[in-house]
Amino acid sequence: MKRAGGLYERIAEPENLHLAFWKARRGKDGKADVEAFRQNLDDEIECMRADLLAETMVWGRYHLFTIFDPKERIICAAPFRDRVLHHAIMNVCDPVFERYQIFDSYACRKGRGLHACLERARYYTRRHGWYLKLDVRKYFDSINHAILLQQIGDRFKDNRLVNLMASLLCTYATQPGQGLPIGNLTSQYFANHYLGRLDHLCKETLRVPGYVRYMDDIVLWADNREPLIEWHRQIVDFCHKALSLELKPPCLNKTGLGITMLGYRVFPGMVLLARRSRKRFTDKLQSYWRKIQYGEWGQREFSAHVLPLSAYAGHARSIGFRLGVMYQIGCSP
Repeated sequence: MKRAGGLYERIAEPENLHLAFWKARRGKDGKADVEAFRQNLDDEIECMRADLLAETMVWGRYHLFTIFDPKERIICAAPFRDRVLHHAIMNVCDPVFERYQIFDSYACRKGRGLHACLERARYYTRRHGWYLKLDVRKYFDSINHAILLQQIGDRFKDNRLVNLMASLLCTYATQPGQGLPIGNLTSQYFANHYLGRLDHLCKETLRVPGYVRYMDDIVLWADNREPLIEWHRQIVDFCHKALSLELKPPCLNKTGLGITMLGYRVFPGMVLLARRSRKRFTDKLQSYWRKIQYGEWGQREFSAHVLPLSAYAGHARSIGFRLGVMYQIGCSP
């Protein structure tokens, strides 16, 4: 594949930096760092452009905090100025990363996403009798910087751009030369791209008939279990040798028994909420209802939180479950 060039100057263009600012500020209006940047927008943009062209960009320090939903994770919040540059880079580089993606990769891509992945999984589940579900152990923490930079160099020929991405990688490590910060826009792109070589191995070399990947959640389908066992052996070997990754124990089973993936249970004829998602829905709705009962929230805040929660559950056959939870806590629909 031909490497992309001439992108660095486009990243530093004032129009691109302004667009990056508007993207980075979405949902953040009123926050002190966003307002401070906005009030001096032209000066900030010109300073960032000068730093980029002089190759003197200095990244700030992360603010770390822990979330527990759906599982415990450390989130790295970059300074707002850095987040603007993350968007500026990906405004220009997104098409290059996109060209390397296979059809059945669904994370961090326009027109794809979680629910498109589920629909594709249903498609394969109806057509094949067996599946193999794989997951990478501590994926973001395990991504090797040297391997990632080699992959980036295979796609981009401008050394200034590669060096900029390398400097960004150096801002975080779980071990020397390893790990991506959860929370960065660039980390999502890098992590999704990192497993692109595995996608091409599975589709072009192994010729897997049914395959989807959502970040590091991977499912393969076949008509019987024997090829899945052999593909698993080859994938484990490839991930270890080529990507320096370790896989969790696999799940190999008949599709008729259902596949637990992305918070859902996928069957040939329907999609249900997984047990963890049902508990999450119940706990969150109870928490939101208490807030409105105690006067901490008004109807607007309550609706703003409940609507996306219901939308997530609504992609599964769950109307009876949702109504039951609402009646149980006294929150009538």
